[in-house]
Amino acid sequence: MKAITRQVVIPADRQLHISVPEDVPPGPAEVVLVIAPAAPEERGMTAGDLLHSPLCGIWKDRTDLGDSLEFARSLRAKAMLYSRCSAICSSATPR
Repeated sequence: MKAITRQVVIPADRQLHISVPEDVPPGPAEVVLVIAPAAPEERGMTAGDLLHSPLCGIWKDRTDLGDSLEFARSLRAKAMLYSRCSAICSSATPR
């Protein structure tokens, strides 16, 4: 007995067309369709997840950053500015 596995996406018309390797002889065969459950949608971190993650407080003991809270605020502000600039620049590309 030979087993061949193919990963497919079932289309809206629910019809599959299967090609088998050349070394498979013509004749009777059994085809088994295994429907895997949909993968759960990944969600982002919530504020609570972040608060209890190892990321919370990673800069608190750094002496080279000055005020770690101010440093974090500054990084967030720069990220927001970069995000806004990126959105504006990408929408202003010439056509």
